[in-house]
Amino acid sequence: MSHAAFNPLVSKLSPPPVPSVFAWGRAYDEAKGPLIDLSQAVPGYPPHPDMLAWLAQTSGSRTYAGYGPIEGEDSLREAYAAEMRKLYKAPVGFENIHITSGCNQAFMAAAMAIAGSGDAIALTDPYYFNQETTLAMLGIRRELISLEPKTGFIPKLSEITRVLQTGVRAVALVSPNNPTGAIYPPALLSDILAACRDAGAFLILDETYRDFLPGGAQPHQLLSTPDWAENLILLYSFSKSFCIPGHRLGAVTAGPQAVAEIAKVMDNLQICAPRAPQAAVAMAIPRLFDWREENRREILNRADALKAVMARLPRWKMDSLGAYFAFIRHPFANTSSAVVAERLAKNAGVLCIPGGYFGVGQDSYLRFAFANADSTTIAGLADRLDQFEID
Repeated sequence: MSHAAFNPLVSKLSPPPVPSVFAWGRAYDEAKGPLIDLSQAVPGYPPHPDMLAWLAQTSGSRTYAGYGPIEGEDSLREAYAAEMRKLYKAPVGFENIHITSGCNQAFMAAAMAIAGSGDAIALTDPYYFNQETTLAMLGIRRELISLEPKTGFIPKLSEITRVLQTGVRAVALVSPNNPTGAIYPPALLSDILAACRDAGAFLILDETYRDFLPGGAQPHQLLSTPDWAENLILLYSFSKSFCIPGHRLGAVTAGPQAVAEIAKVMDNLQICAPRAPQAAVAMAIPRLFDWREENRREILNRADALKAVMARLPRWKMDSLGAYFAFIRHPFANTSSAVVAERLAKNAGVLCIPGGYFGVGQDSYLRFAFANADSTTIAGLADRLDQFEID
């Protein structure tokens, strides 16, 4: 008797990495104090009470118990388009918005709409691991854009041009970046979009963490580029700003044709994103601006707290920091980042993600998601890291 076979594009992938990291944390005995969780990119504070009330209201409404529009609720598409117009001072309309069940799904839907099995999409190295595994399971090749610590993990335009010459269907970037935290300069992003247009490729820009930039800066001017809709797809997550990652809500901003193509994918993936959270977030966008601004400042305070800690630890080197993340070079040469992270969790009670999960050449690094801990907790890192040694 022969056993049934699984899809080799999926079966050859490693298991999801975050659960294994959580398992390390559960093995910690609190000998050094409470666990300091710098692993998953989640806001370390609760949703606004009004957000919870709106979620309760919409979840209990019969209106949202049935299927909704594939592209998303009209109210959320309109509210999000208005926010995009306000932020970018550019014409973004209802027809440019597609709502998805989280930003991971937004990336998958965009990738499927652009590329097929055997095609290629470019990612940075290091990359966000869910994007890399998404391409792998779809049979889409990935071409890597090398990033260097000496440039703060900012991509070089020459590297973008090189990879475009290989015939990739899209260049996919994350800014502010996951895992490094690097914030890509607006002028560079404009040059990258121009290079993609010249090559007849898309620029996919995941800007999940854009609401946490210093000074509330405008992330870029891409939406002011004439005919931007022909080559640009922006991705976003409502999880971070509204503290609702469990409700799985993301968004795509693109040209109407791209929205229509993504709708074909979404109809088969999920039909529509969860309707009750969409209605709740539509109410929250215009009403919680001040609260979101307070949270942005709080995240910046946490970044400053981590800078202060790292300045006291000459063995450890912070090569990049921004928005939610810091990419930290650990001091244990020739030891894999997975081993360092596991020992750090079990022996010192510091939970983080190994750099090796973000690319083969990233074993010298650990990713600290500092948004998940307050400044007092972050200050407690100093002694634990200073005293930590590999057994």
